Amino acid sequence: MEDEQLANIYATQKSLTEWFKEIGHPDAEALQREDSEKSDRLRLLHEIAGLPYGERVRFDAVEVTKDNPAFAMYLDEHRSKICGLRLVPKEDNLPKIRTLGKSVADAFSWFQEQAVDQSRYWVDFFPIEAEDLWATIFIVNQYGIHGEIIAGSHHQLTQGVHDHTPLIVFDFDFKNWHLEPQNPGAKDHLRSLIEHLHITDAAVRSVLEKELSVTFAQDYIEGYWETTHSSEVTRFIDYSPRIGKMYADLHVMTPQKNLKASLHGHTGGPGKADGTARIVLPEAIASTDFSEGEILICPVTTPDYIPLMQKAAAIVAEGGGILSHAVIIAREMKKPCIVGVSGAITTLKNGQFVSVDADSGTLTLD
Repeated sequence: MEDEQLANIYATQKSLTEWFKEIGHPDAEALQREDSEKSDRLRLLHEIAGLPYGERVRFDAVEVTKDNPAFAMYLDEHRSKICGLRLVPKEDNLPKIRTLGKSVADAFSWFQEQAVDQSRYWVDFFPIEAEDLWATIFIVNQYGIHGEIIAGSHHQLTQGVHDHTPLIVFDFDFKNWHLEPQNPGAKDHLRSLIEHLHITDAAVRSVLEKELSVTFAQDYIEGYWETTHSSEVTRFIDYSPRIGKMYADLHVMTPQKNLKASLHGHTGGPGKADGTARIVLPEAIASTDFSEGEILICPVTTPDYIPLMQKAAAIVAEGGGILSHAVIIAREMKKPCIVGVSGAITTLKNGQFVSVDADSGTLTLD
């Protein structure tokens, strides 16, 4: 994928809560409320169980001014530090707005340009490392720990864009590890990472259950997680119990080596569908005459694809990941979805009949 294409894809991306709103999901407001409170949950997990996290610095948006002594001191001490800045709404019906990878000084300048009612927002500054060695996104449920790891940044996983960087799908059934492809360094990092979620002290588990309504699987904290790891620090950057419950049945399905199948990938959303293939590149989304029940074939799904995803009988993407934002949305739409299907665009032809078996991660051509 060309750099210009990648830039265009990133420019269209939204937060996961915005994806949920876009499709009219019944839990959209509850998910946004939970997202706005994630820093508080992570802080409590740190205080109670020692979970490492990216500690935020919060100001009321009306206080983010050089005339405010507390903010002026923060700006003076951290102006060159790389950060993320998140405008967190105080009300459920407002959008979350954010920018990533700027210095604190540049993030402050960006904030000043935002046309928002500052009295209705908090401003959270949170640390970002200049270069991540590993990033993960995964679910902990009663079946085990399942997700993806990449030698890169977590946005490559959430947005499903990991061009030139191998994506590793992993599964741990509380006894054995399976990584595809195998990577000893990734396995070592995952082993140390999940120990932060393994709460063997019954007293600590009891406090977490009382304070945060935490649930456990084999003494591991259940839920949806995102993490980053640099040469200096490991950080848990997202924890969603609600999304974890949505994925209570998830377990990684290894692509089946079906000799009859023409293409293989990973299960994003389970199910089967037959239909005619319709290849839609990002620049053709608005002009494509996409019919109800066709099989959507694309490089990677972005929010612009939502109207086509809603019409599609199934979704097949060359990129993406099993827990990228777009795949979570496809699953909520109950659409069979296969990701990581190398060669789908060059192999398939518009109008060609395709059988999609997302349960096994395979496509069979007529």
